[in-house]
Amino acid sequence: MTRLLTCVALLAVTLPAVAADLTKEEMVKLLADIDDRQRNGGDFKALVYLEQREKDKADLVRELIVYRRDADDRLMMLFAKPKSEEGKGYLRIDKNLWSYDPNVGKWERTTERERIGGTNSRRRDFDESRLAEEYDPSFDGEGKLGAFDVWMLKLQVKPNVDVAYPTIKLWVDKNSRNILKQEEYALSGRLMRKSLYPKWNKVYSESKKADVWFPGEIRIYDEVEKSNSTYVLFKSVDLKPLEANLFTKAWLESKSR
Repeated sequence: MTRLLTCVALLAVTLPAVAADLTKEEMVKLLADIDDRQRNGGDFKALVYLEQREKDKADLVRELIVYRRDADDRLMMLFAKPKSEEGKGYLRIDKNLWSYDPNVGKWERTTERERIGGTNSRRRDFDESRLAEEYDPSFDGEGKLGAFDVWMLKLQVKPNVDVAYPTIKLWVDKNSRNILKQEEYALSGRLMRKSLYPKWNKVYSESKKADVWFPGEIRIYDEVEKSNSTYVLFKSVDLKPLEANLFTKAWLESKSR
């Protein structure tokens, strides 16, 4: 009997504990934490390098300046390079995304699926994160992604919310709570895009009194046109206050005069 009890005790020590699923409340909090880590209490400016690769085409290179005012949900994206794209941009007003072409002096309302600058990137790749606000999560298990222990979540868009893709799968690093991989699916269930986040950076925010995290790199793969991919590099981030009237059509139009 003593030997049996000893064996049972050893098994209790050496056998790994069975991993428990995240509850709905824990998943919602995880998404809210991811959102909050990337959100600044004040303004946000980033210089972004974009490189688009497509089969039998020359690589497309863009330089984009991203302006955000997270407190008011404002977003402006302005192309700085190449010369042919200079002055083109996007402005989000009241959840509507507008594109501007200075060559014709015309604004056009566009959709969340708009390919930013002809690349595989979308608006949400540069905007503040709103996962907890826009999606309902369900638990898809635990696993490994390379050397990282991850939670896998499946997100379904909430009713009456406009997003590029209604279903997202996330691989979240348990240790850092950063997103490492993301897959986006159409309503039909077809995989449309896959994104990898090999590097995350942070910068201290005086207005937030905490660090603001941002993806140092994003590698986006088109799962429909398999040979197409986009490399996104956040070259610099500045959290100093921006001009009060920056998030207007008039301001963007003035950049091309």
